[in-house]
Amino acid sequence: MLFKALSAAVYGIDANLIDVEVDYSGVVSDQDHFHTVGLPDAAVRESRDRVRAAIKNSGYLIPPTHITINLAPADLKKEGSGFDLPIAVGILGAYGALRINDLSQFLLVGELGLDGSVRPIPGILPIAILAREKGIPNLILPAADAAEAAVVEGVRVFPVASLLDVLDLLNSAVLGAIQREPFRIATEKLLGELQLFNVDFCDVRGQQTAKRALEVAAAGSHNILMIGPPGSGKTMLAKRLPSILAPLTFDEALETTKIHSVAGVLNGAGLVTQRPFRSPHHTISDAGLIGGGIVPRPGEVSLAHNGLLFLDELPEFPRNVLEVMRQPLEDHTVTIARASMSLSFPARFMLAAAMNPCPCGYFNDKSRECLCTPPMIQRYVAKISGPLLDRIDIHIEVPAVQYKELRGGAAAEGSAQIRDRVMAARDRQRQRFSKTRENIYSNAQMTTRQIRAHCELSPEAEKLLERAMQQQGLTARAHDRILKVARTIADLEGVDRLAVAHLAEAIQYRTLDRSYWA
Repeated sequence: MLFKALSAAVYGIDANLIDVEVDYSGVVSDQDHFHTVGLPDAAVRESRDRVRAAIKNSGYLIPPTHITINLAPADLKKEGSGFDLPIAVGILGAYGALRINDLSQFLLVGELGLDGSVRPIPGILPIAILAREKGIPNLILPAADAAEAAVVEGVRVFPVASLLDVLDLLNSAVLGAIQREPFRIATEKLLGELQLFNVDFCDVRGQQTAKRALEVAAAGSHNILMIGPPGSGKTMLAKRLPSILAPLTFDEALETTKIHSVAGVLNGAGLVTQRPFRSPHHTISDAGLIGGGIVPRPGEVSLAHNGLLFLDELPEFPRNVLEVMRQPLEDHTVTIARASMSLSFPARFMLAAAMNPCPCGYFNDKSRECLCTPPMIQRYVAKISGPLLDRIDIHIEVPAVQYKELRGGAAAEGSAQIRDRVMAARDRQRQRFSKTRENIYSNAQMTTRQIRAHCELSPEAEKLLERAMQQQGLTARAHDRILKVARTIADLEGVDRLAVAHLAEAIQYRTLDRSYWA
């Protein structure tokens, strides 16, 4: 007897519909023959043992017979444990334990425990989006994944805790309607909740120039590099940067949640409501940073999509790891090609990096003597290539904090006040780019054509930029990034036309280029 169920497999950040076909011979044999075809991986092949035990411990005794499972289309590689539930339901349907014969209105995913319990799996959000696109109205999935799938409108989500729970749910549909209310969640309430942070910029004493640079970076989503001696507050500043970033829009939150769902790092959250903050250790591999695997999985640059990627102690990262970031910083996407498939992951993130000026950390420090020789400094700095440094919009020096600033009684400006100015600048950018009908959220994403349209310069500003290009030897890419930063500075002041002061401040943020170590 043949019985069919619908499931899904996730490739990249998108899901494909999978037909689970179960052929049950009904002829009792001396041995149990259980075959799975359709390019299954080891986890899918091992499902026969989990499914057999789950069915037995749920009170159903299936005698030894010939069972063949086909996962179609057969030319797509299937991996993971999410096919356990549809395979078990298909076997029980073929055996006659279901009163419903047509499961075309249901999509089932979930891993089975030996006791028949249904366990969560990664990648539920892309599966829910697939169900909506394919017109499948009902999604049956593990209870722990219900909040994640419920953010997708147009699909009824039914969380289940065990295999028996699934059978009761499906048998109730024989009467024409499912005798259970679907799981619902208020997505607007999730995004509207007050975002609380454990850190605040008021904790940072001094460093007014660095705070100003971080405000500009947050307002325009610009990449920033902080250079200074140990203990000057670089890491402290970077960890407080998320507290002044603009909140996620619903489209951004949904796209970010898809990536985190595929990577399995949601931890039960239905929707990512705060911009991601990723801070990988400098021992990370290039595959860990960019993504990889036999079936590619997203790396740190994709997990930081629509958020912040912080690289502390930048020169300590292997050079080959840093160089693979060139293309994501420019194109905002990562393409991973393997022999079996080629997948693309979004990687539109804001890069914040921190480093010491030399191996000992005290080059150009007024209070400590640097013990590093010029060759040592050169080798240390050479780990960061010119092309990578050129893709960072803002280079800012973070000097050691003086005692009077550290012990001063005046309270520093908090994140709330800085964030208000950042939000006002973002609103100006949103209004500007909404007229062009292009998918752009910040000044850092402007193309060359948009730079020419929105960054007009006066004759005095033209002369200033030309002189800076000649004296500092800046590239054409640096020219565009200076104009983007100047546009953000003007937005913070609430003016439409770029002035000389805006351009001068943007140029100042490039003075920590290679000439800093000359």
